[in-house]
Amino acid sequence: MNTAYYQPILTRAPRNPDQAIRIAGGWMWAEAINVLRRGQSPERIAVEDAPSDVRARLTAPRAPIAGVTMDRPRVMGILNVTPDSFSDGGQLATDAGLHLDTIQSRARAMAEAGADILDIGGESTRPGAKEVPVPEEIARIVPAIEALRAGGVTQPISLDTRKAAVAEAGFAAGATILNDVSGFGFDPALGPWAACEQVPTCLMHAQGTPETMQANPQYDDALLDIYDALEAMVVRAEALGLTRAQIMVDPGIGFGKTRAHTLAILRGLSVFHGLGCPILLGVSRKSFIGALTGTDRAADRDPGSLALGLAAIEHGVQILRVHDVAGTCQGLTLWDVVRQSAEAPAD
Repeated sequence: MNTAYYQPILTRAPRNPDQAIRIAGGWMWAEAINVLRRGQSPERIAVEDAPSDVRARLTAPRAPIAGVTMDRPRVMGILNVTPDSFSDGGQLATDAGLHLDTIQSRARAMAEAGADILDIGGESTRPGAKEVPVPEEIARIVPAIEALRAGGVTQPISLDTRKAAVAEAGFAAGATILNDVSGFGFDPALGPWAACEQVPTCLMHAQGTPETMQANPQYDDALLDIYDALEAMVVRAEALGLTRAQIMVDPGIGFGKTRAHTLAILRGLSVFHGLGCPILLGVSRKSFIGALTGTDRAADRDPGSLALGLAAIEHGVQILRVHDVAGTCQGLTLWDVVRQSAEAPAD
């Protein structure tokens, strides 16, 4: 376990670029770092005082994922082909079957709006959700992926599954990225399969399973405990044969976290750059947004989702996993315009 954690204090435009580091080859810089230790107040240090291996991990440009570069914010659009997902369950699939025309049109709309990646899931992982049998999950995701490819979708397709047999079927149908909410902790065959196939993979943190994860989750220090857990996942994946350049990490908002845990994670997101992997954040329409804003309907939480997404981009998060692709892309466009004008030299 780490005894010290290095959280870069980020800015868009450093006052003195010669004494700053560019984080992950991206759009944010750091001139100072908070050193975090359990049970102690943060210690602020200059970037040049951080260990050389820490600076190297923080600054190394992140490799492209399935051809998508990580040098600017990216958007992953959610396509849940499930009857029971918390936000859009039943829109693309019901117990009677898939709505393939709707799946195709939704995917095309997301692609046209600016989605860099499309994420398909055939098993709801909302709190309380029960496990879906492998044949049923395959029967949902394979026709959906085939329909997207047949409909002309060229964007990378991320497959949201915890199971090796589902992954194998989904990649045969045209998926290109694996998104495992269990971080290789559910199906012992999934990690070896991903390494054998050299599959770009997102490893997410979750405490417990979807059925039990919100039953009084506990941490000594949510931010640092999750950092340690993700680091252990990455190390295990490397031991299997994946490289850090093929791995994304996701702190798992809503997966075994209370509101206080979630806010601690969101306030400390930049610490995860120390893992040396792109960071993916899935906060879209989550229930804590509703609790904080009084919005019961998931679809009414898009403004709050965008606000949190833009805050995450200011932490250097590379990928936002969202339901509202058009709104997110519009927000990112305006964020970039303001950022560029603020950084432009005076006439």
